[in-house]
Amino acid sequence: MYPPTARTTPHRSRDKMSYDQAAAHAVLDEAYDCALSFTVDGQPRVLPTLHVRIGDTLYLHGSTGSRPLLAARGDDGLPVCVAVTVLDGLVYARSQFHHSANYRSVVAHGTARLVTDEREKLAMLTALVEKVGAGRSTATRPPSRRELAETAVLALPLREVSVRARTGGVREDEADLHLPHWAGVLPLRLTAGAPEPDAGVTAPLPAYLRTPRTPWHDPVPLHGEHVRLEPLELAHADELHAATADPEVWRHLSVAPPTAPAETAEVIGTALAAQHRGERVAWVQRCAATGAVVGSTSYYDIDPERRAVAIGHTFLGRPWWRTGINTEAKLLLLSRAFDDLGAVRVAWHTDIRNVRSQAAIERLGATREGVLRMHRQRPDGSWRDTVQYAMTVDEWPNAQARLRERLLRTAPVA
Repeated sequence: MYPPTARTTPHRSRDKMSYDQAAAHAVLDEAYDCALSFTVDGQPRVLPTLHVRIGDTLYLHGSTGSRPLLAARGDDGLPVCVAVTVLDGLVYARSQFHHSANYRSVVAHGTARLVTDEREKLAMLTALVEKVGAGRSTATRPPSRRELAETAVLALPLREVSVRARTGGVREDEADLHLPHWAGVLPLRLTAGAPEPDAGVTAPLPAYLRTPRTPWHDPVPLHGEHVRLEPLELAHADELHAATADPEVWRHLSVAPPTAPAETAEVIGTALAAQHRGERVAWVQRCAATGAVVGSTSYYDIDPERRAVAIGHTFLGRPWWRTGINTEAKLLLLSRAFDDLGAVRVAWHTDIRNVRSQAAIERLGATREGVLRMHRQRPDGSWRDTVQYAMTVDEWPNAQARLRERLLRTAPVA
């Protein structure tokens, strides 16, 4: 527990206050930024900055030319107040007066010192990088001596600390309970969007940036003699565009044929955004013999509760048609669905005009179940009828045997 002081003891709403050390540390560790308050020449200043906690010390990141860092150079340090808040929800009351927010906040008072020891500064920067992703410090270049010299760090001992929080629902006057207005809580949370790699990045997405997901939503690598399936990334755009730059490849797909690698990157971005939302699992297809990117395929309509999934969004470069690549890719995806995930049903959907695709799906051993009329809109604006196929778990053993036999008769791509 932190001992209450005159500065951390409130004059009202004392029921919201806490001096619990673990609670304070939890807020400081969860939040990414803070407000640093201090005075310069008798004038108040507040700066937003990044922070990280190491043990009982709060470190604040800054520039060597900033006001607080310049003021902290003296032997006496810099008196500061740091505030950190995590907003958990908005509270809607029947009366305007009782609208509120659910939150957890920490206020720390004390005298900050300028960190001059290079090892301590390096430890702080490493901890700050680790805060945004466990393992990030080993997957990046450490700061040079020049960069360390250009970075200023303040250290604030956590001694005078208080926690203030509000939780729960609406609190309002009994006389207002009859009013015909909606009341309740809108929960809030910080949610990461889909990662957007910088231009030229070819490294795969780090594990700490991947959304936690069920096995059904995990694009695990799958390997065969003809094809390798790897998680689709934006870095595949150039190769994928070159392999599939044929209008015939895109004729019956739900997107217009890309005319440049940037447009193929947009197709990949759409797939990855759907994957981030849990709606799709996307792979790139590589020729196992040459290592070349040749196409892409996906799971979609993923339903772990009903143990069902669909295979689609598949496009393969024309030079690799009628090879073992598409057949083995489907075998790998079916094996994962039925044998690894415990699926009882795998489905396919294809444009009624796409006779070649329908024949390929039927050769897999799937059963045509019907036609979904005016099911999806084509890139040209017309409405397509969709033919639906499915394979069930009791049909899988025979289908698997036929697919393996067919692949034995197919020579790998040279």
